[in-house]
Amino acid sequence: MRKLIISVFFLIISFVASAQEFNCVVKVISPQVQETDKHIYESLQNVIFDFVNNRKWSNHVYEMEERIECTLMLNIKNRDMNTFSGELNVILRRPIFNTSYNSILFNYVDKDIQFEYVENQPLDYADNTFSSNLTSVLAYYSYVLLGLDGDSYSSLGGTDYYQKAKAVVDAAQNAKEPGWQAFQSQKNRFWLIENLMNNNYYPIRNCIYEYHRKGLDTMYDRLESGRSVIAGSLMPLKKVYNDRPNLFLLRVFFDAKSDELVEIFSQATSSEKNKVVSLLKEIDPANASKYQKILKK
Repeated sequence: MRKLIISVFFLIISFVASAQEFNCVVKVISPQVQETDKHIYESLQNVIFDFVNNRKWSNHVYEMEERIECTLMLNIKNRDMNTFSGELNVILRRPIFNTSYNSILFNYVDKDIQFEYVENQPLDYADNTFSSNLTSVLAYYSYVLLGLDGDSYSSLGGTDYYQKAKAVVDAAQNAKEPGWQAFQSQKNRFWLIENLMNNNYYPIRNCIYEYHRKGLDTMYDRLESGRSVIAGSLMPLKKVYNDRPNLFLLRVFFDAKSDELVEIFSQATSSEKNKVVSLLKEIDPANASKYQKILKK
């Protein structure tokens, strides 16, 4: 009987361990805050870690090796008693088939982070409700990361998660903290999810799928054809750029991908280099000098 109980216990533990979606590294830093007791930041780091990694965010069961690799770096810049403000760097990494390489899919710094936190206070959250800004921000990015990961494996595969992220935004419209409303900025949580769900910008989501699933995932044994697919996946972005050259989602995409694009095409043929560099400099002028390096390698 004792062996049966132990077996059932480990079976339950195994199921729980394989159920969650994220393998998220969480780091809370406060280099600009002048105070001697930093213990509260350790507590905050731990509760964020538990909230993201141990909560069930979807109906899909992930094995341990399938869990989504991401990083949350919270930089606290100001503290007034139980009120904190700062920046949150959110990074999503995607493993590439048959390699040890992880591609950066999302690398964004949210500068509108404000929240209240009492040490040892549990982080409660329920979909479609706004209970605290901290939990809503964490839930929002959890759903966004799930959506981006889904888009990279199947065409428009992240739609259900984006809808959940949109519901977080809708529930936060009366929040006193910034980042949730359209009028506050052209580059915030509201506009990121609006761009991701806007039919006019689906070419970016299709690019994410073709770039990763049909391009990077095939390069381990078909280097040239995979690189060609990636070049082709970028072409539809030209129309998006011509229609909306300052589109937030385009900026987010290239912030994550510019360095990788340089590496991918540095070993291409001269004609392919010239073609892709011309395109990239046109649709991502902010990184034009970076892309110029492709031609020199």
